Amino acid sequence: MRLPLLALLANGPAHGYELKHALEALLGAAYPRPNVGQIYVTLGRLAKAGLIVGEEVEQPDRPNKRIYRITEAGREAVYAWFEDAIVEPRIRDEFFMKLALASRSGATSKTALISKQRRHYLKSLRELSRLAASEDRDNRVAHLLIEGALLHLQADLEWLERCQEELE
Repeated sequence: MRLPLLALLANGPAHGYELKHALEALLGAAYPRPNVGQIYVTLGRLAKAGLIVGEEVEQPDRPNKRIYRITEAGREAVYAWFEDAIVEPRIRDEFFMKLALASRSGATSKTALISKQRRHYLKSLRELSRLAASEDRDNRVAHLLIEGALLHLQADLEWLERCQEELE
């Protein structure tokens, strides 16, 4: 959450609720809704780290609000984040660890585990497909997010088939 908030603040000052709404509008319904409490905790940590500064702004008919601005150190952190490639091979996949240990633990069979996971993936596939159909067509970012998740699920389903073939 730290770096996405910094990236939003690189675009201009904002308060926590504005940042929450900006993330929701950008990413659409498929992305889990950010918790505003988590956003404010993260903003506090970013301020302590010197990556943002907060300023109280008076409001005539409401309580004061705190507006956050990115610092130069915060901008450098955002630029560094965008420069780093994301390399997360799924070698430490929790499902695969369960699959590898299923027969040794006696808790379940590999076939039962694969079947349960397949049902879960198929349910997620249906839910994402419904979201894709209902998502605002103008929100290209949200559509790309959903499309990427759908492609990952399809690949996961194919991989489950491969596991079942190999392990039976």
